[in-house]
Amino acid sequence: MNDDFPRLLELGGRLVDAARRAGADACDAAVVSSRSRSAQVRMGRVEELESSESDEVSLRVFVGGRVATVSSDLRSDAARLAERAVAMARVSPVDPYAGLADAALLSDGADGLDLYDPTEPDGEALLEEAKALEAAALGVSGVSNSSGATAGFGTTGLVLVTSTGFAGQRRRSGFSRSVSVLAGEGTGMERDYDFDSRIHAGDLDAAEAIGRRAGERAVRRLNPAKVATGRYAIVLDPRVSRGLIGGLIGALNGAAIARRTSFIKDRMNELVLPEGIDLIDDPQLPRRAGSRPFDGEGVRGERLMLVENGILRHWTLDSATARELGLRSNGRAARSSGGVSPTSTNVTMTHGARSAAELIADTHQGIYVTETIGHGANLVTGDYSCGASGFLIENGQLAGPVSEFTIAGHLTDMFMAVEPANDGDARFSLVVPTLRIGEMTVAGR
Repeated sequence: MNDDFPRLLELGGRLVDAARRAGADACDAAVVSSRSRSAQVRMGRVEELESSESDEVSLRVFVGGRVATVSSDLRSDAARLAERAVAMARVSPVDPYAGLADAALLSDGADGLDLYDPTEPDGEALLEEAKALEAAALGVSGVSNSSGATAGFGTTGLVLVTSTGFAGQRRRSGFSRSVSVLAGEGTGMERDYDFDSRIHAGDLDAAEAIGRRAGERAVRRLNPAKVATGRYAIVLDPRVSRGLIGGLIGALNGAAIARRTSFIKDRMNELVLPEGIDLIDDPQLPRRAGSRPFDGEGVRGERLMLVENGILRHWTLDSATARELGLRSNGRAARSSGGVSPTSTNVTMTHGARSAAELIADTHQGIYVTETIGHGANLVTGDYSCGASGFLIENGQLAGPVSEFTIAGHLTDMFMAVEPANDGDARFSLVVPTLRIGEMTVAGR
C-alpha cells in the first residue's frame, strides 16, 4: 500500500471535502484494500486455487447530532457518495454520543510494529505447501482420510482521513497453513486439525510439522468412551481456554456495557479473576496479530490493564461508547463498512508457574477438554453450557479419550476458579495458557 498511499490519501481527502461541502458537520473516510491467494488440496488433488482483490471506501458523516455511514467501491463519485451519506444522516435518529474522536487522542502516525512482509508466494508454491501439509498428516499411522489442506497469504491496508486533520495508513500481511484429517474407519472415524498463522512468512511452522501434529491429534481421539455424569475437575487445552477468556473479553466490550447486555456490567473495581492474574490489552506490540498504530478512528491505543491483580479496571472503548459511559476512548475502535465499534487488540493473560503437565498431574479425577461444540457462553446471563470432547484424567494421568458429554456452569464461578499454566502461545491475539477451572457439572452417560 505504500505505493498507493498518496492516491488513496488524496481520495480520502476528496471524500472528506465533499462531505463538508454537502453539509456534514464532521466526517471521516476510510479506504480499505485487500488481496489474497490460497490453494486447497484434498487427497493429493487440487480442490481450489483462488485469488481475490477488493477495495472499499466508507464515509461516515455527522450532521446535527445524527450519524450515517455509506460504503462503495473506489470508482464512486465522491460528491454523490457524500450527498447520499449526508441525506441519510439527516433522516437518522439523533445520537447524543456520536462524533469523531477527540483530536487530542489522535495518533502521530508512528508505526514501528513490523506488520508487513512483502513476500508473495505464487499459486504453485502454495499448492506445494498444501500438498506437503496433507502428505505429512496422511503419513501418520492410523490416519485414513483427509478433509483437505490449505495454504494462503493475504494483505490488508487502511487509509483513514478525518475532518479534524488526521491522515494515516496502516497495512499488514498474513500467511497461513492448515490441514484437517480423519483417523480410523467407518462409524469409528475421528477428525482433528492443526494450523499456523503468522504475519511474516518466515515465522510459519514447517508444513510437515503442522501436518504431523494434525494426524497425531486425530489418532489420539480414536475409540472414545462415554464419561459418567458427575462433577469433575476441568482442565482446558489452550484451544478451548482462549475461547473461554475470549468470552470475558467480549463481556468487557464497552458497547455491551452501554447496552446493559453484559453479565459483568456492574463489576467494575471488583474481583473477576483470582488475585495475581492480569489481563493486558496492548496494540503496540511488534509483529503481533492484534497490533495497529492507530484504531478505526485514528486514536493511538496504549497498553491497557483490563484486569489487574484479578480486579476489573477497564472496558474496551471507542469514542461514542466512551461518551455514553462518561469516559474517554482508549483507542479500541474497529472500523467496518457498517461503522465503528469497540474491540480488543492483543490480550495476554498472566501465566502460572507450573506446566500443563504439572496441572494435570495435580488433578486426581477430571477431564482434559480439547474441543467444545457450539457457542456455550451466554454473555448476557453468564450461563455456560456446551458439548465437549477430550481425555479423562485419572490419578493425575491422561487416560483414554472421551466424547459426547456436556460441561455446564456459570462464567462468574469459572473465571474465579481459573489456575493458569505457563504455556500461552503468542501467535494469537489472545494469549491464554492451559487453564484448570475447578469442578464443573458434566452430563454424560
